[in-house]
Amino acid sequence: MINFRIIRHMWLFLAVAEEKHFGRAARKLGMTQPPLTQQIQVLEQSLKVKLFDRSKRNVQLTPVGLAILPAVKKFAEQVERLEVAINEAVAGHSGVLTIGAISAAMLDVLPGYIRRMKALNPDIVISIKEIDSAEAIPALQNGEIDLAFARLTGEQGEGIESLPISSAELVVTLPHDHRLAGQSRISLRSLMNEEWVMFYRYLNPGYFDSIITACRSEGFSPRILHEVRSVALQIAFVGCGQGIALVPASLKHLSLTSVVTLPLEERIEVVTTAVAWSSARQNPLVERFVELVKGEV
Repeated sequence: MINFRIIRHMWLFLAVAEEKHFGRAARKLGMTQPPLTQQIQVLEQSLKVKLFDRSKRNVQLTPVGLAILPAVKKFAEQVERLEVAINEAVAGHSGVLTIGAISAAMLDVLPGYIRRMKALNPDIVISIKEIDSAEAIPALQNGEIDLAFARLTGEQGEGIESLPISSAELVVTLPHDHRLAGQSRISLRSLMNEEWVMFYRYLNPGYFDSIITACRSEGFSPRILHEVRSVALQIAFVGCGQGIALVPASLKHLSLTSVVTLPLEERIEVVTTAVAWSSARQNPLVERFVELVKGEV
């Protein structure tokens, strides 16, 4: 049987966990501090665990509190999605489509697709959730999102279909004072002794491996100093003098004044964005969106 009292207390727990302060959490919730403190104590007594370590200066989660926090956050997101769906249905809208997208896709391909989808289906609501490429397939499989726009290549597993949307050649980003910064074009071989900033391989194995393969064909393996989660972070690390990086030419507009972007002599092309969806779930809105994408790819 669902204990709705504990569910309400979980919202209070989340506010305190995020603010790490009972007073700030109470103001965020529109209540005073004593009732909030009392309700957290009731929750701890109900669960028979201690969720917070309290001091005069701050509040820290206990190991148990840290362990349940991800599940509580996910629950809160799902409730928010349900609330949006209910409100939109009451308002007469025909449905809600939840899209998970990497930041690069939000800046590049996604806005145009959303405008065209809304033009064809003005009564739908499109909700966007920021994800990284590694989160895309699990989020599709568990129903957190309906569509994913991410860097995905190859087979994605049973029940998941994908379609490449955009690709780009890689260019080199260097610190502005780098010894090679004055060249008009750079060969991979000239980068063999540099320290590299790369994507984590698990985020996109195909993307990572294409760079490694290209380097090995020139007789070396890159010396990877840092691994990061986004192109923007690659460029930021380069700007801080932490190495060099290969990034998609389509995203070189993200470059800082402390970074120089130069073309490669070798051609290395990578998929920058693919759309993926679950074929195991029947959703007319997903089918319409995919057909729209297929018509333009």
